[in-house]
Amino acid sequence: MPFIQRVKNYIHQPYEHPGEGKLVRKLDFFILTFCCLMYFTNYLDRSNLANAYVSGMKEELDFVGNEYNLINTVFTVGYIIGQVPSNLALYHLKPRIFFPSMMVIWGALTMVTAAAKTPQHIMAIRFFQGIAESSTFVGTHYILGSWYTGRELGKRSGIFTSSGLAGTMFGGFLQTAINSSLDGARGMAGWRWLFIIDGLITIPIAIYGLFLFPDTPSTTSAFYLTPAERALAISRVPEVPERRPWNLAFVKRVFTSWYWYGFVMLWIIAGETESFSSNSLLAIYMKSTKKYSIPQLNNYPTGVPAVGIVSTLFWATLTDFLGGKRYLVGYWIGITGIVTAAMILNPEASVSSIFGAYYWAGSVYACQATFFAWANDAMRFEEDSLRAVVIASMNCGSNAVNAWWSLLFYSANFAPKFTKGMWAMIGTSIALAIWTTGLLYMTARTEKKRLLEAEIQVVDDKNYEAGVVGDGKV
Repeated sequence: MPFIQRVKNYIHQPYEHPGEGKLVRKLDFFILTFCCLMYFTNYLDRSNLANAYVSGMKEELDFVGNEYNLINTVFTVGYIIGQVPSNLALYHLKPRIFFPSMMVIWGALTMVTAAAKTPQHIMAIRFFQGIAESSTFVGTHYILGSWYTGRELGKRSGIFTSSGLAGTMFGGFLQTAINSSLDGARGMAGWRWLFIIDGLITIPIAIYGLFLFPDTPSTTSAFYLTPAERALAISRVPEVPERRPWNLAFVKRVFTSWYWYGFVMLWIIAGETESFSSNSLLAIYMKSTKKYSIPQLNNYPTGVPAVGIVSTLFWATLTDFLGGKRYLVGYWIGITGIVTAAMILNPEASVSSIFGAYYWAGSVYACQATFFAWANDAMRFEEDSLRAVVIASMNCGSNAVNAWWSLLFYSANFAPKFTKGMWAMIGTSIALAIWTTGLLYMTARTEKKRLLEAEIQVVDDKNYEAGVVGDGKV
């Protein structure tokens, strides 16, 4: 097919069934809008800690040493604990009930943070907030994989992931606005108002999801989907025999599957290549120099998620267009991690080159959408419960490592150079390129085997039909 025609087909995607385009547009409106708004507030309520830290919270609550990183670690522990149970809960509970419930919980906890008197108070709150927020990322990827086909998935995953980065970026501007307009109002510092306002934003979105989210194709009762559209939605995804989880046989299936080991390790490594951005190193670097104002400390780092949004949408779209070649992102991240770490390690590095390196490093956020889409693609013909556990385990494994990784390599008191962290980034970037290559081999081999078995089954069916016809003639 000529290149130009491929581009036209990708932009104006042809559908096989009558009414399929209309169905997808409905799904985009009701699923993507809610999931993106949910993830936007998820990241807004999560990233506000960094904004508050550089906007007076550190001084008012007397933070010392690596207490800031300990709070992030405690949040991560809660996030880890909630991962797999949250995804399995979606297998048994209606998502339109589960997702909004979690949103209300973490929104309330965000508002409670405004009353904190010590770093230890924030640690306790963030632990439970981590459990509630763990439902969003992997849960949405499970839902997207349940509704969308392989050629639709990457772009939707990219849009979803970008909404979280938009929340991080918006948080910086919001803190700047709050600090200039509400700092001191009713006797509270601006950083306390940030937690209150962020929490309030969550509530109306939760109400929207409660009434309009369509659950999954097999369980939906959404009023805006006709019976024909519900049947079409089920037919668009492969019919896979489902077995009950929650038993020893299911656990054995999980831990004897290469999918679990391959994709969990992929995301463990890839998750650590996001360390520059996820640990807010640019903001902490700026804070450590004592040269920047509060608006600058909040606004300048927003360039990192901005780059992440562009990179995520670019790679998600490109890998969809190229027929699902998600592995390309692994090699891009490997190059990015090595080069940006070397730029920061350079003893002669200027301020502009350090800023440039941190901004460039924001492009590694592309791995979130593409690698989870890769997992969904690879397990499209596996049972839903296995896919749910693998996807949840990916984020669980990554956060389990990140809980101590950030303390070991990116503690706030290692600023401004984070030398150990830079060498760790080079190591993980090399490891990611190697692991991506191995996983590419395994996915290609499995797909080849599946297609061969399908061909054999078709031949067997034809032979059987021919035999039946022959017997009838005799």
